[in-house]
Amino acid sequence: MAEIQFSQGVKEEIVPEVRLTRSKDGSQGTATFYFQNPNALAQDSTDEITGMYLIDEEGEITTREVKAKFVNGQPEALEAIHVMKSEQEWERFMRFMERYAQENGLGFSKS
Repeated sequence: MAEIQFSQGVKEEIVPEVRLTRSKDGSQGTATFYFQNPNALAQDSTDEITGMYLIDEEGEITTREVKAKFVNGQPEALEAIHVMKSEQEWERFMRFMERYAQENGLGFSKS
């Protein structure tokens, strides 16, 4: 089980595009998630977006850096940034992403 939530207990069904960067020494990294037309922004959604929660059997990874993108006044996308400040945080994040990728049929390609 690996899922992403924007409101506690409400699974986001849209699979994001994820971009990863990492410092040369491996001590820090950043993951940028981009969700096009996510369920969390649906007109009938009444749940408040309180952050992005990455949940799997090991527990929960949380980031509060979530921004909405608007086009002509209508919400269209969410962008969330997760910063990893240690190699341990990077390894934990990658374990989550492996599980999430398996469940959602994602691939990985290096630039």
